[in-house]
Amino acid sequence: MGHGGGGTLSAELVEHLFVPAFGNDVLSELGDSARLPACGERLAFSTDSFVVRPLFFPGGSIGDLAVNGTVNDLAMAGARPLFLSCGFILEEGVELAVVARVAEAFGAAARAAGVTVATGDTKVVEAGHGDGVFINTAGIGRIPDGVDIHPRRARPGDVILVSGAIGVHGVAIMSVREGLEFGVEIESDTAPLGDLVANLLAACPDIHVLRDPTRGGLATTLNEIAAASGVGVALEEDALPVPDTVANACALLGLDPLYVANEGKLVAFVPPDRADACLAALRAHPLGKEAVAVGRCVPDHPGMVVSATGLGGTRVVDMPLGEQLPRIC
Repeated sequence: MGHGGGGTLSAELVEHLFVPAFGNDVLSELGDSARLPACGERLAFSTDSFVVRPLFFPGGSIGDLAVNGTVNDLAMAGARPLFLSCGFILEEGVELAVVARVAEAFGAAARAAGVTVATGDTKVVEAGHGDGVFINTAGIGRIPDGVDIHPRRARPGDVILVSGAIGVHGVAIMSVREGLEFGVEIESDTAPLGDLVANLLAACPDIHVLRDPTRGGLATTLNEIAAASGVGVALEEDALPVPDTVANACALLGLDPLYVANEGKLVAFVPPDRADACLAALRAHPLGKEAVAVGRCVPDHPGMVVSATGLGGTRVVDMPLGEQLPRIC
């Protein structure tokens, strides 16, 4: 299970097994989506699979999660999502009413994201060989001219912005999976981020890096970017947007909010002279109204993420070995 958690074990699986087997120049960039020069267009192409349990949770379902997860991977390349594929893998015995509910959520999310479901496939596996419904998606989007967003483009001095509260999705999933109550219902933040990215690019076409911190949370995302770009990341722990409900739930469960998954947030590395304009652009959109600056890229400790604590000390924020909360997407 650790190999599917988005941490060190996942990275080793990809880098030491799949990349050598499939290796090519397009794949070697290892972004959230591939950048494809084709037919005179600059296209982004991404694929993802969704195995979340339970199928329905506060704030969403596997259906809208499958759409939003894929269109957001395209958006993290600066692309406007255009088309999706949709593959449903159904377990024998799952009720058709459940499948219909998931499909309706998928279709509604696609319409909300402005993307067309262009092709699909359905398979049924024997009882006991699935978990109700699994979904595989692939997406294609168009990258605007002049946009060059990539994990290797982070530079010392870049300001790091987060579009809103972190840790919400993972805690929402855990609360329903384990039947936990925290005094208030915590809803997933799953949402399509294409319009938010468009706002950001209008304010600053030279965004260096965009990522959505899903599996492994903000800590994993920042470690991946630091390693890819060879820069250090310096966080201000007091600036991190952790809601009290998430902080309390994580304290109860023994989790660190930095490692808990998100599904409707982005991290942006922006030039320092455009940071205020980028922050204003994020806050002008409903999905970015709680955006904050959480740190900077630094030339020190390249490839490492360090956080300044509220007590005046510092701590290293490591890449996790696996995932604290399995099957959150």
